[in-house]
Amino acid sequence: MKFMTLVKTTREIGPPPVALMMAIGQLGQDAAAAGVLVTQGGLMGKEQSAFVSIRRTAITVIDGPFAETKELIGGYAIYELPDMAAALEWTERFARLHVEHWPEWEGEIEVRPIM
Repeated sequence: MKFMTLVKTTREIGPPPVALMMAIGQLGQDAAAAGVLVTQGGLMGKEQSAFVSIRRTAITVIDGPFAETKELIGGYAIYELPDMAAALEWTERFARLHVEHWPEWEGEIEVRPIM
């Protein structure tokens, strides 16, 4: 079963520390070696983003930068794992890297099964 993790924060505090990015890279290598990582990546900031909205059959494209948003999705990973428990184990490993290398960061990581 595939799972997607979405890393979200409610405030931008600058770029992540190099040590965190290196640790995340190592975690990705470990997950790839274990055969469970499908893909992962960080997302560019909202300044480089666009939204496509549908309202009453009208499609509108809005380019960034955007006004302040309630949350920012900063990255994602897709895993192929047997169950939610395994997905949570990998996600907790990822979360511990933030605690260790970027303790001032606050956010959440959503774990969702992919249909």
